[in-house]
Amino acid sequence: MSGDTEHDFGAFVAARATTLLRVAYLACGDRSEAEDLLQTALERTYRNWDRVRHHSPEPYVRRVIVNAAISRARRRAILRIIPVRSLPDTPARSADVDLRQVLMDALRALPPRQRAVVVLRYWEDLSEHQTAEVLGCTVGTVKSQSSKAMAKLRMALGEESVEGVIGNARA
Repeated sequence: MSGDTEHDFGAFVAARATTLLRVAYLACGDRSEAEDLLQTALERTYRNWDRVRHHSPEPYVRRVIVNAAISRARRRAILRIIPVRSLPDTPARSADVDLRQVLMDALRALPPRQRAVVVLRYWEDLSEHQTAEVLGCTVGTVKSQSSKAMAKLRMALGEESVEGVIGNARA
């Protein structure tokens, strides 16, 4: 890559890294995994920068993040099927739980595709069409996945609190 191209990529990363890290965190629910996802996405974007930079690169990076998060979740699900000799210790939950933590737990319980739709639609405030574009699916799929995800969140958090919790978590 030429010096100008590397400078353009560096400027893009400097300007959008925080937002993209937030997308990665919301997509996977773990800070260190989010950093890994973002690093993977930026690496792939860098390799394709000459093609991507002329269009809007941010949706491309979001799509890479979401696809990588879904792939990792699938791999983990397969690994959970494989039996282990002893169960791992699970930490006890604190009695005083922050709303943000409650929401993150509820998001982690969603299937990866539904989690991606919720993150892109409600945190990133993308339209249904933009979300469909990022995920590489139809608008109808976004609508159905969003509906299913919100129903699960309502069950987990209570009907009246879902929109409030999502609004508070964005702040």
